[in-house]
Amino acid sequence: MVRLRSFRFVFLLLLLAAAPLSLLAQVVLRGTVRGSDGTALPGANVAVPRLGLGTATNPDGSYELSLPTGRHSVQASFIGYRNQTLEVNLRNTQRLDFALPLGGTELQEVVIEGSGTLEQKLQTTQMGAERITAREAKLLPALFGEVDILKTLQLKPGVQNGGEGTSGLFVRGGSADQNLFLVDDAVVYNPNHLFGLFSTFNSDVVQSVDLYKSGYPAQYGGRLSSVVDVKLREGSRDSVGVSGGIGLISSRLAVEAPIRKGKGSFIVAGRRTYFDVFTRQINKLNADDPDYKPIPDYYFYDLNAKANYQLTDKDQVFLSGYLGNDVFGFNSTQGFNFDFRWGNRAATARWSHVFSPRLFTNTSATASYYTYNIANKLDQFSFGLSSSIRDYNLRSDWEWRPEGGKHVVRFGGSGTLHHFGVGRLRAGSQDQELNLGQDVQYDGQEGGLYAADNFTVTDKLALDYGLRLSGFRSGSNEYGGLEPRAAARYTLSPKTTLKASYALMYQYVHLVTNSGASLPTDIWYPSRLSVDPQRSQQVSAGVSWLFAGGKLLLTNEVYYKWAQRQIDFRDGAQLFVNPELDQEFLFGRGWAYGNEVYLEKKDGRTTGWLGYTLAWTKREFEPQRGTNGINGGQPFFPTYDRRHNLTVVLLHQLSKRINLTGSFVYTSGNPTTLPTGRIALQDVFGGETEAVPLYPDRNAFRLPSYNRLDLGVVYKLRPMRWGGESDLTLSIYNAYNRRNPYFIYIDEVRDEETEQVLRYRARQVSLFPVIPSVTYNFKF
Repeated sequence: MVRLRSFRFVFLLLLLAAAPLSLLAQVVLRGTVRGSDGTALPGANVAVPRLGLGTATNPDGSYELSLPTGRHSVQASFIGYRNQTLEVNLRNTQRLDFALPLGGTELQEVVIEGSGTLEQKLQTTQMGAERITAREAKLLPALFGEVDILKTLQLKPGVQNGGEGTSGLFVRGGSADQNLFLVDDAVVYNPNHLFGLFSTFNSDVVQSVDLYKSGYPAQYGGRLSSVVDVKLREGSRDSVGVSGGIGLISSRLAVEAPIRKGKGSFIVAGRRTYFDVFTRQINKLNADDPDYKPIPDYYFYDLNAKANYQLTDKDQVFLSGYLGNDVFGFNSTQGFNFDFRWGNRAATARWSHVFSPRLFTNTSATASYYTYNIANKLDQFSFGLSSSIRDYNLRSDWEWRPEGGKHVVRFGGSGTLHHFGVGRLRAGSQDQELNLGQDVQYDGQEGGLYAADNFTVTDKLALDYGLRLSGFRSGSNEYGGLEPRAAARYTLSPKTTLKASYALMYQYVHLVTNSGASLPTDIWYPSRLSVDPQRSQQVSAGVSWLFAGGKLLLTNEVYYKWAQRQIDFRDGAQLFVNPELDQEFLFGRGWAYGNEVYLEKKDGRTTGWLGYTLAWTKREFEPQRGTNGINGGQPFFPTYDRRHNLTVVLLHQLSKRINLTGSFVYTSGNPTTLPTGRIALQDVFGGETEAVPLYPDRNAFRLPSYNRLDLGVVYKLRPMRWGGESDLTLSIYNAYNRRNPYFIYIDEVRDEETEQVLRYRARQVSLFPVIPSVTYNFKF
């Protein structure tokens, strides 16, 4: 009996001891944080304030949080969205998804989201990074009313445009081919439509665009100057939505809907211009006029699609694709036909898996294809020229957050198979095709491994360091190198931080462009034989200061970049269908340095930014391969060098229904080469005297400065009966009709009676006068 009582006593003690352990048992709460429109919100905060526990969502908007069993109030928050608090009674592993509504006032529509709040930008270790959202870009004035994400990036300091009306990016002294463009992890080789006037990115399907100008994260490689990472929207998981717009030169439409409510969704968007509809009618009306010169046909279109599905609590899959083409054609009454087509295709399949609250991975397979084809026909004779590049890529990215919260470790790798169609020439007649030249094709394999750590050393000091190992092989030629990356942030005070970064980059593929061609003739060429990979290093340092009660952020960054094995072409280079194209290259070095000042305001009825860049860019090609190099081996300024670049962007909410926007741009003129005089030459047989121009050093002159003011008004119409919304957007491009230089040519001034040349004069050609446009946008 005593033993039984003793046993009961011990058993009771064990129960009492186990009780608090059961109360402290940890279970996992997982889920996603999305906007009410279905958009995943990476970096959103999920917390239980009462316990002081929290985490941030991963790039897919998913999270995991270890909590004790019992009832909890869980809160999710993200910039530009209302906070949401949900109650949960945890007994075992459970799922809790958030759908955050947009900010409660109309003012949220004009908040410049950037890469987060000004406080977040102040405290981040990353330097030289900008984030643009489609919602922000849609408010800015646009050429022909067509919203362009890349043109918005050109309004940031350190980013130059290629000239009037172009979308090419020249970042901190780098050339246009030194930018890596990604759309959902797939490479896009030509990011432009309409000969560079518009970008390939449809704003209706774009979620955000991240630009990295320095301190590149270790997962990126393959280019020297910048990374432009475009993420597409995922579509609503709860309801069907339709949005679009009707403009002067193009229209667009997007449809999104759930695949299974709460589990998956898709979005499909398309866009097309209709220049050709009007030009064909004009040509028909004038077909009987023998002196009429037909207007060429031109149009472009693109299609985007994306789908996602939640397989399990820990697994999501994503599929996305892009198809875009430009078509330029000319059919004359004299039997001459010209057809030029170029475009991109890209596809991505991605799997996201959460192993634990501290470890998750993204694995993606992508395919990219860029091609252009030129076809001419004159009576019975035809001529064709084409080139292409095709990629297949597999990559895996991991993120691990060890205990303690001081480290965020990222690591992974990628491999790419390249196929370069350097050139194919076809010529012949209707009766028999005669192949001239040959197909020139090469294969290449590119790979990379990386590891990086974001280490919060103390409350004041944070480090972000990593190492990338990259390699490339084409035939028997092999290349490789280590690419260290490092960045540091030191907090002087709650309102002031110091930052610095260093990065080394390799570029194994090169863009061959015939600068004398009037149409784009892009050839991508691998590192092989005498063509070594390009390499660059960049150091930068800056200070950020938050003032005016936290409403204004002032950033000042200085940078110095030096590059080796830069590529240009010898005079008279043969670029097409040339199996020894590597012999046409010249190799040199380049360097760029500058100072960027950036003032930003995010809150209030008036928001915007001001950016100013003072910069120098130079290149040098010494004598080689039996030539005098370029410019006699002396340094020169490339055409994209700009000494001064000033941008001002303002967005003002006049009322709940009217938003006013404006942007002003001023840049120094492009360097250019013009003749300084002419000499008279006569052949040995005493023929006519010919005036031959004399050219000084390369790019010894500059075009007049470029400046432009764009204005816009966004007027929100009354809500539709079925719950939709719409607006009218009025844009005025080049509001004060500045005739900016497109190029300069030398014209002869002759005597009216004798036709004798009296003198020569420089004439300027301008592209765009003042251009008003109206676009009707809708969403329901």
